[in-house]
Amino acid sequence: MIGRVNRPCWRALFLGCCLALAGSVQADERDDHFEQQIAPLLISHCLECHAASTKSGGLLLTTADGMQSGGDSGTAVDLNNAADSLLLQRVTHGEMPPPQQGQSRRLADADIATLTVWIEQGAYWPAGRVLDLFEQTTATRAGLDWWALQPVVRPELPVVANAEFVQTPIDAFILSQLESASLTPAPLADPRERLRRLYYDLIGLPPSFEELEAFAADPSPAAWESAIDRLLASPQYGERWGRYWLDVVRYADTSGYERDQEKPFSWRYRDWVVAAFNSDMPYDDFVRAQIAGDELPDRTEADVIATGFLRLGTWNDEPNDPEDYKYERLEDMVHATSSAFLGLTVKCARCHDHKFDPIPQLDYYRMAAAFWPGPIEPRERELLGGPSADELGFPEVLGWTDVRAEPPPLHLLEKGERHRPGPVVESDPLSFLPALASLETTPAGSMATGRRLRLAEWIASDQNPLTSRVIVNRIWLHHFGEGLIRSPNNLGFQGDLPTHPELLDWLASELVANGWHLKPLHKLILMSSTWQQSAIHPNWEQYSQMDAANRLWWHAERRRLDAEGLRDSMLSAAGILDLRVGGPGFRPDVAAAALEGLSRKDADWTPSSPEEQRRRSLYIFNKRGLLPPLMTTFDQCDTTLPCGQRDVTIVPSQALTLLNNPFTHDCGNNLAARVVSSAGNDLISQIEAAWRLSLGRSPDDAEVTVAQMFLAEQAARFAATGSDTADQRALESLCHALLNSNEFLYID
Repeated sequence: MIGRVNRPCWRALFLGCCLALAGSVQADERDDHFEQQIAPLLISHCLECHAASTKSGGLLLTTADGMQSGGDSGTAVDLNNAADSLLLQRVTHGEMPPPQQGQSRRLADADIATLTVWIEQGAYWPAGRVLDLFEQTTATRAGLDWWALQPVVRPELPVVANAEFVQTPIDAFILSQLESASLTPAPLADPRERLRRLYYDLIGLPPSFEELEAFAADPSPAAWESAIDRLLASPQYGERWGRYWLDVVRYADTSGYERDQEKPFSWRYRDWVVAAFNSDMPYDDFVRAQIAGDELPDRTEADVIATGFLRLGTWNDEPNDPEDYKYERLEDMVHATSSAFLGLTVKCARCHDHKFDPIPQLDYYRMAAAFWPGPIEPRERELLGGPSADELGFPEVLGWTDVRAEPPPLHLLEKGERHRPGPVVESDPLSFLPALASLETTPAGSMATGRRLRLAEWIASDQNPLTSRVIVNRIWLHHFGEGLIRSPNNLGFQGDLPTHPELLDWLASELVANGWHLKPLHKLILMSSTWQQSAIHPNWEQYSQMDAANRLWWHAERRRLDAEGLRDSMLSAAGILDLRVGGPGFRPDVAAAALEGLSRKDADWTPSSPEEQRRRSLYIFNKRGLLPPLMTTFDQCDTTLPCGQRDVTIVPSQALTLLNNPFTHDCGNNLAARVVSSAGNDLISQIEAAWRLSLGRSPDDAEVTVAQMFLAEQAARFAATGSDTADQRALESLCHALLNSNEFLYID
């Protein structure tokens, strides 16, 4: 019987075999061997600590000279005796790479064997070769060859078997992958379902019963296209899609922190966003205005209002350390700008080179330098009021401009600490898109430095592959419930890979070819068979096992109304929705218990009049310290950081809110009054009207029967309490129940 052999013996045997195999590398293969075997090892496991910017222990491993010179502990490589090489010893003993968060990162035995043979054979290094931590994607991080950083190339349309499904080019890309997986798409949704989905997608409001009836009678392609065009031209389109953008840019009307004071005229930025969507402003202009509207030639008041984007973040008027707080302000602007427009987490490079993406620390400060001349002093009045806007001739604007033509130098901070200044950093193009390094920009049209305009031009360039990919993915996300990239604010290494990369690039190239206009992109999506699919598939059980996350888009997603859609739909069903566009926000009623956390309670919150509270939810005054409980219960996002996609939760508090919140009861009561006004006192007519006004359809026979029983039982209960309006209260209960129904809450 063979005895048990201990692990070190097995490891030695394994390493010996690897050494024997690796020893066969021929001299004429040395360059290829270095590039394919050695360079990836050093880049993946060593350069994080031993590049020129870090040089931990004095050891530089980006060049042959650096490796041969060694570090503070002495020579790293012994070419006469590989086993004596400190580099190998540290690696073999698991000391390097150093453990991270208590977890060992010891190299695999095969990798150690590869390094050993390489050193034994003379540690060949191609002449002049300089390794770069960011040059290539590895198993642990992205490099400059990462997919999102590559140029957008318009692909050819795939050839598919089921040509009838293809209504727009989108369908060809979707169907190609479905056919490759032996799947078929769901059939088109019922005309009523499609129209209701369309209304919520484009304007965030339900269609009327009459509109649903008319489309059901003529669901032709011409009627469908006409409906799309009409809704895209509606002022409510900008309100719906502007709300999505406000999430991305962390919009709120107050500053946060203890006093949470109001930001005067912040609502004008919100209105600017709505108007930009309604006018179909080219997206590249949309980008330029928000980053550098004050620097544009022939700037207008609207251009300066757009720069409110930079001032939407939280603001502390009494920071513990005002000098440190300047850099907190910078981080907010770098993060908001990079995540909103580029889909990358540049802020992660404030203290060190990015751990996962090819963003050196220098890039963080290059972007930050664009904002350094602005109002970032924590005690400067410009952060809240209008002196900076006054200088531009627009006093009632929460805008941004440079407060000094010659700002003090911005230093790269070692480990992000203010007291450890490094070299001075200029505002330059970021290095992870080297093709844009020499981009020519338009001269600034104001007394400003022009730094932000250069940054804006760099982001909005047709040659920037991130900008177009990010926005078309956001558009797809809000039409389908998920993006082609399911991490909309992160296209980096830790983000999700695109489900259909060729479709993503086709859409990105189409956007740029159409002058960056978004409305044609909406229409292209909405005309596709892919978007018009039913949420139910005949092969649901089988396909759910194969693709539960619906990454191949074989059916439409059933979605619950978001917080704004739910509240607005209740007001619409009740017949009391006020569709006025723009202006200062209103303050809704808030329960006394929710005011307990405020320092001044009632003085900090005075509800607007009942008439004002009937406006769309977009116009709610967003106080960071007191977001309306009704809205947060249904997943309105936090306003502190950019939000690319809201959470969707199912929790008991949502059902309890719908059952008990005074707002939902008020809407139910108004719906009941509307029913009586429409149907009179006839019970059957009232039931018919209640269904039509709330759900957009007539009830079936079973529902009429159940509704009659419900009304009779409720009327008896109310009469037993002595109510002299028992029938009316019973009808209010029925209307309230309809507003609580899944059919009201969900979009198929």
